[in-house]
Amino acid sequence: MRGTAAIVGGGVGGLAVGAALATNGWQVAIFERDAGPAVTGTALGMWPSALAALDHLGVGARVRALGTPQAAAVFSRPDGTRIGSLDVKGLRRRTGESVHLLSRPALLGLLRAGVPESALRFGSAIADASALQKDYDVVVAADGIFSGTREALFGARFGARYTGITAWRGQIDTMPTESLIETWGRGGKFGVTPQEDGRTNWYATTVAPERAFTPGRERAALRELFGSWHGGVRGVLDAIVEEGIFRHDLYVVPPLPTYVRDTVALIGDAAHAMTPDLGRGACEALIDAVTLAQCLDAHSSVVGGLRAYDQRRRRPTQRLAVVASTASRLTRWTRALWLRNALLRLSLLAPTPA
Repeated sequence: MRGTAAIVGGGVGGLAVGAALATNGWQVAIFERDAGPAVTGTALGMWPSALAALDHLGVGARVRALGTPQAAAVFSRPDGTRIGSLDVKGLRRRTGESVHLLSRPALLGLLRAGVPESALRFGSAIADASALQKDYDVVVAADGIFSGTREALFGARFGARYTGITAWRGQIDTMPTESLIETWGRGGKFGVTPQEDGRTNWYATTVAPERAFTPGRERAALRELFGSWHGGVRGVLDAIVEEGIFRHDLYVVPPLPTYVRDTVALIGDAAHAMTPDLGRGACEALIDAVTLAQCLDAHSSVVGGLRAYDQRRRRPTQRLAVVASTASRLTRWTRALWLRNALLRLSLLAPTPA
């Protein structure tokens, strides 16, 4: 079927579903609250299933060309000794693909090119996407973790919940790496991944009270937490500058009973925000977007298409959210770290979801 679609949110999921629907002949309008395109953001890992979705959107080859393939994934203790590693070569044998790392602004730029310029409505905040139903055949809520649409449709008990973990992230231009290297310590972790153009993406997490930020001294806070760890971590801490540090608390969304209501569909973090421990948030938003467009194309009614989308995407994403939450809980351990490390090592032996 064809029709009109309103999309609330111009992030990864919103732009992807806009491009997918426009390709199928839909007239789309994307309402983005920010005044213009995003210019900041660190690396996103594009797993094989996300690359397949990007192929469907016509930009997979560009992502592979611009992004940096991840050559290895190693997990270590604070003293630098190895806990275990992910079978990256096995993933490549099974799928024919590697994980490609690309910055958020670069990915958004590629996705935005697939959307008619007239469809982009920057500076347009929509508190509740369901208010657009009278003017559009389908409404897609891609408005993120703190989705106003989700709470309007399902109530406050499905609002975002703080996980008890805060995170820092940033990038370094002068320390290229080809591998994910993640160090797990007592109650926290510190990691680096490759990024395009020889840059390195870094991140760190620890248990903390909500909104316990320290503006102007986040670098000092990082050094207090991780400054005694091995030389690889210390080298990153020495290279970062205060102005390049982004800090945010981590939130998740309780499992929804459905991702659709009437002619409104939720995608991405609005539907299934999970902890970033698997690096799958942006990937699942892309797959949501392509799946939603495919389901609408295959059905004669919006309701039927949305029902099919919910059936295809709700259970897989909610299972991934449980796995991510389990991994997040492991990083919080402060005792019996030998057991925690053994569990991590065992988990690395399981086939990685592509």
